[in-house]
Amino acid sequence: MISLHHAHLMASDVDATIAFWRDFFEGVVVLDAEFAGARNVFLRIGEGRLHLYAQPPKHTGPATVHHLGIETDELEALVARLTAAGVSVTPVRHHAEASYAMAQGPDGVLLELFQPEPSKVDAGLAASGYFATIRRPSGT
Repeated sequence: MISLHHAHLMASDVDATIAFWRDFFEGVVVLDAEFAGARNVFLRIGEGRLHLYAQPPKHTGPATVHHLGIETDELEALVARLTAAGVSVTPVRHHAEASYAMAQGPDGVLLELFQPEPSKVDAGLAASGYFATIRRPSGT
């Protein structure tokens, strides 16, 4: 079995980054320890994981990672909470299969916040489990 386990992000202010993921995305710290001479924090967020490394990002320009996708079943409420806290968020865009907004996370990490429309998502994609909130048997 092979599965994507986590994304590893550099954090210039690890405590502020933990607070961001905890307060807006229900992140839970599962390990906070020192490895390789730096603070490392592991967070669980839903079924996913983030590994934070207490070090400012080495690059300030575009990187090979475009964004992190965050699935939610309460997009409008999440956007409202982020906006109220002063986080830069685009207006919600509505498409056939999902609605989404883009937000600026700590250290400039771009976040895609999206809410699938279960009845409109391709049945094959839904059955694959690609979207956590959509679980339909194949063929439906």
